Amino acid sequence: MKQEAAYRLVDDSPPVTTGAVEDDRLRLVFTCCHPALATEARVALTLRLIGGLTVAEIARAFLVQEATMAQRITRAKAKIKAAHIPHRVPSEGDVRERLAGVLAVVFLIFNEGYLASYGDQALRADLTDEAIRLGRLLHTLLPDDGEVTGLLALMLLTDARRSARLSPTGALVTLAEQDRGRWDRALIREGHVLVHECVDAVASGGDPPGRYQLLAAINAVHTHARSARETDWGQVVTVYDRLVLVDPSPIVRLNRAVAVAELYGAARGLAEVDEVAGVLDGYHAMHATRADLLRRLGREGDARAAYDRALALTDNRAERTYLARQRDDLPGPDRK
Repeated sequence: MKQEAAYRLVDDSPPVTTGAVEDDRLRLVFTCCHPALATEARVALTLRLIGGLTVAEIARAFLVQEATMAQRITRAKAKIKAAHIPHRVPSEGDVRERLAGVLAVVFLIFNEGYLASYGDQALRADLTDEAIRLGRLLHTLLPDDGEVTGLLALMLLTDARRSARLSPTGALVTLAEQDRGRWDRALIREGHVLVHECVDAVASGGDPPGRYQLLAAINAVHTHARSARETDWGQVVTVYDRLVLVDPSPIVRLNRAVAVAELYGAARGLAEVDEVAGVLDGYHAMHATRADLLRRLGREGDARAAYDRALALTDNRAERTYLARQRDDLPGPDRK
């Protein structure tokens, strides 16, 4: 019922049940990722109608205001109706044309489950599980596509850490502090096999690795290390250097700066964070990263201000608990 209702929001014709994609939910994702819409608009629309995310959650994923995202989704639906864009079930030829948007949708659904935008539920297993289910279906449909394989590997390697990501009190536990004995080794093994498939395909003359394959490779390095101290940060930075060429977004540069700080020191990492700070001023993770680096440099007052800014920008209870604890553990006369 919910899927059919979502379908009718973008097309007055009855749902069609034939095509290259057999799973109902995945078929609707492909159907909504129509190439006549801009990539961002089709991803946002699909997340709203099929993924079940709220406008607020989608806005946070795109780092824009909720009102801005609501307007984009409304305009996308209006364009579909005005242009009489046919939202038929994708054929074999449509699948490749719409694949990039579909991968983006699945990844954003996974990310919202990995760390919820707001509320008391820090991790939403319903979303991460559904994203992985869709990723497995995509891999069955397109087993030789490197980005499909990379996305599935990335989600598996990330989700393998789920049980270690919250403390008994409900606070977020960072990667460096997690009990790696609680990681799901079966998922890690499966993810590593998929990463090796991608590496072998590239070595055999395939296309250069894309965004999801590179992110999966980074997570393979993390999950290969027996402890945080044994992480090969040189390899992580090297992969990020390639990723920046593929995806030079501020988020990628921020994450690269974290790896740079581990390899070359907090001062150099902070300098790189500050290069994207203006663009990411509304992103809580940037301020949390700055706070940690400032703390490591002994700049407690600046670190406290950065923690306060990060706290003001997130509604996730587990994340707020962690950030408040980090802030309150800072030394200094103005300790709260």
